[in-house]
Amino acid sequence: MPMVSIIVPVYNAGKTLDRCVNSILNQEYRDFELILLDDGSTDSSGALCDAYAGRDERVRVIHKANSGVSDTRNQGIALAKGKYLQFSDSDDWFTPESTKFLVQAASEHNCDMVIADFYRVIGERVSQKGNMEAEGVMNREDYAVRMMQKPADFYYGVLWNKLYKRSIIEQYHLTMDTSVSWCEDFMFNLEYVRHARTIYALKVPVYYYVKTKDSLVSQGISVKKTIQMKRTVFACYNDFYKDVFDDMDYEKRKGQVYRFLFDAAGDGSVSPLNIPGTYRLGNERTRVSEGVLAGEGVFFDAYRERKLLDKLLDIVALRNDLTTTDVKLLYFLSQPHEKCTQKETADILNITRGELSVSIQKLLGREMIALWEKGREKNYTVTQEAENVMSELLFMLCDLEQVQYEGFTPEERAAYEKLNEKRKRNIQAALRN
Repeated sequence: MPMVSIIVPVYNAGKTLDRCVNSILNQEYRDFELILLDDGSTDSSGALCDAYAGRDERVRVIHKANSGVSDTRNQGIALAKGKYLQFSDSDDWFTPESTKFLVQAASEHNCDMVIADFYRVIGERVSQKGNMEAEGVMNREDYAVRMMQKPADFYYGVLWNKLYKRSIIEQYHLTMDTSVSWCEDFMFNLEYVRHARTIYALKVPVYYYVKTKDSLVSQGISVKKTIQMKRTVFACYNDFYKDVFDDMDYEKRKGQVYRFLFDAAGDGSVSPLNIPGTYRLGNERTRVSEGVLAGEGVFFDAYRERKLLDKLLDIVALRNDLTTTDVKLLYFLSQPHEKCTQKETADILNITRGELSVSIQKLLGREMIALWEKGREKNYTVTQEAENVMSELLFMLCDLEQVQYEGFTPEERAAYEKLNEKRKRNIQAALRN
């Protein structure tokens, strides 16, 4: 049985399906099945789905009459075999580490649900979205209190930035409500969390959301039907809090619960306006072009090694609200070495002296490093406040080793390490001359 079932409803997605499916099939985590549900598409989507299944045995394709996204997801859930469920829309895509990080968090912390940050894409701009200040485990009461602050936020409402246990869905017969076409994902999440003991907040973006949701008005839904749907959603939301809190706590928080009516007062449309903190799509992660990947020579080799390290450092930085430069500096300071000038330190880390100074001040402010002075000499040491970051860096280095030595036998690895040690000594000797 696969560890994860990834469910993707497909309807007339011929223009975007390649990007979506390729992002799943190229996941670093491999133990999954991909269930593509062709919901009566009239374009090339059905044929594309069959082609993916022909190329990869992990892909299962279901062709069905059009019944809408909620019913289609329900059919996907019924077919799923994995311990965990993950969802995607056919016009969005996953980050390469998405499934790996979600499964790691669920397994390591024995959680019933994982919720993660995501990227919001508008045209050629992208911004990171997430509501948790730090990573960690919550019980359902803690989660409910946090959700109360922004009840109508996508972060809580959607399926695709979360990992679910299939056993909970089956035990409590949870399904998508096909009678509503607004906040149906949110209603599913509310019912799921009612039965979840622990939830893990992951401070890493795992998904690119690009779909602009149609408003209720543009869907041609009448005012009467709209009001009925909103009443249904609020009743579900209100019942959730009545279940999570005891009577006294619910009465104290009743005003906050009713805030949902104001936060969800719009008609479900998504504004395509510029959002603060956006940057050009493609600059949010460490990327290397196909041309550079294929390049030959010492400069290309050195560049690729550095970019692979940067890619892994990016993840540690995102999880701890740091920059890649901050993480580089913490690791550098944690390693034994002779005293280096700031110029040498910046050169070693491949950053400017200005970037180094900014990073030093930031880490001092967060008390992750400490300064001690002896005369005119300044030295920085890593403190206990950086313990979590350093632990994640150790895991990252294990990932780096796994990538570098993939396919090596133990004998080949030992021989390579011995020869590489000799190579390093030769380089050191040449630089001393």
